[in-house]
Amino acid sequence: QVSLVESGGGSVQAGGSLRLSCAASGNIESSIRGNFIAWFRQAPGKEREEVAAILTAGGATSYAGSVEGRFTITQDVTKNTIDLQMSRLKPEDTAMYYCAAQEWIGAWYDPKTYKFWGQGTQVTVSS
Repeated sequence: QVSLVESGGGSVQAGGSLRLSCAASGNIESSIRGNFIAWFRQAPGKEREEVAAILTAGGATSYAGSVEGRFTITQDVTKNTIDLQMSRLKPEDTAMYYCAAQEWIGAWYDPKTYKFWGQGTQVTVSS
């Protein structure tokens, strides 16, 4: 079993920055190492959507078009953390942000391929 805990959410004005962090614990090596860990977000009344992902083996990254160039996902293997640096934030980035990890590698953008989920952290961007 793997536990994911997000932190770093908050309120910011448009154009500002926030850094989210996801701390993983548990059976990391046997359960999720080598697969994608991703950030998803869900705004009220909308479906959960992919934001960014990192392949824990090798560090390859993927981004949704709406955040590419503004968000950066990184991992610290020694600390078992996945961070999401968000810059030039827009009001439409307002959502609950979730960290998720795959048990088996699959499409990074498909939430159905992720087995482990955190509780989420709220990001609010005001205009």
